[in-house]
Amino acid sequence: MEIEFVKDTKLELEIIVHGENHSLCNVLRKYLMEDNDVEYAVYGIDHPLTGEPIMTIKTKRTKRPRDSLLKAAQRLKEETAEFKGLVEGI
Repeated sequence: MEIEFVKDTKLELEIIVHGENHSLCNVLRKYLMEDNDVEYAVYGIDHPLTGEPIMTIKTKRTKRPRDSLLKAAQRLKEETAEFKGLVEGI
């Protein structure tokens, strides 16, 4: 996976997530939307077979979208580690 920064301003971030699909982007979008500092988080994939996800994150006030993305990624990492532990315990 590789992340390409298309737009990076004080309140808005637009990235292309190379090599990923709906699975990662949808859960990141969900976690971002649960963050009170995020105004909106959306992503789209232009073509179902060859397209790559483009995600846009807009934050409120003076919160940086990169910080919100890092927080969402950390939450995803923690929850997948917890899930992995549960599966290994079976």
